[in-house]
Amino acid sequence: MRAEGVNFLIYLLTMKNVPILLCAAVYLASCGGNNTPSNVQAPGDEKTAKDRLLETGADLLQNKNPLRHFNTYLDGFHFYNGNPEAQMEAHHYVQQLNEDVHQAIIFDGNGKDAKIMGIEYIISEALFKKLPEEEKKLWHSHQYEVKSGTLIAPGIPQAAEHELMEKLVSTYGKTIHTWHTDQERSLPLGSPMLMMGFTKDGQIHPHLVEERDKRFGVSTAEIREQRKDIVAPPVAKGANAWERAEIRQFMISNKADSAQHKHQIK
Repeated sequence: MRAEGVNFLIYLLTMKNVPILLCAAVYLASCGGNNTPSNVQAPGDEKTAKDRLLETGADLLQNKNPLRHFNTYLDGFHFYNGNPEAQMEAHHYVQQLNEDVHQAIIFDGNGKDAKIMGIEYIISEALFKKLPEEEKKLWHSHQYEVKSGTLIAPGIPQAAEHELMEKLVSTYGKTIHTWHTDQERSLPLGSPMLMMGFTKDGQIHPHLVEERDKRFGVSTAEIREQRKDIVAPPVAKGANAWERAEIRQFMISNKADSAQHKHQIK
C-alpha cells in the first residue's frame, strides 16, 4: 500500500461515524476502477517486448511527481456547449492546488486502456466572480451536479464523499475535450470542444445515469437524498451562458492564436 493510501486510511479512521471495518474494506476493495472500458481502440500495432521493457524501467526509475497528486476520482457527465443532446460520461482524476483551484485530467473510462478526453479547471465562487464577463461564459456551475447526485466520488465512504461535495457545490468548471471518443473517433481528430454541465432535471439522458449506477453499484436517487442537507448558494451571474443562448465554442482557424500576442519576443 502506497504512503498516500496509508495517509488516506488514517484520515478515514479519524472521521466520526465511520466504522473502522468499513474504512478498511472500502480502501482495500476496488476504488471504483476498472469497470468502465474506453469507448474506442486506437489504431496501431501491439507494443513490442522492448517497448514493454522500457515502460517497466521508466515506471520504476522515473519520478512521476505531478501525476501522483491527481488523487481524487470523480465521475460525472458533460455535453458539448451548443449541443445539449450530445452527452457522455466523464471520468475525472483531480488534483487540488489550493483552497480555490483544482485541476483534472478527464478520461473516457477508468481502466488501463482509458483515453484522455480532455481537462477541467475548477475554481471557487470567489475566483469565478472576479473573471471578465466574456470569460465567465466559458464556465459552468457544479451546483446541480452535486445536489442531483449525478457527480460521484467512487470508492470512498459516504461521509468523506459528502464532505467533498460540500466543497464542490459552489465551484465552477471550465472543461475542454480534445479526443471525442463518444463519437467513436479512434484518434483525437478535429477541434477541441468546450463542454458544459447539467443544471436541471430532465436534461441528462436517463440511460447514461442508469448504466453508470449499475457499473458502480450506486443509486443516484439515493445519493440525491443523502445530499439534501448540502447548502447550495445561488449560481453566480455569468455562469452557464448556454442557458441564455450565449454559445461559445472553439474552431480551427488559419489566424494566429492569442498566445502569439501574449508572448511577443522582445
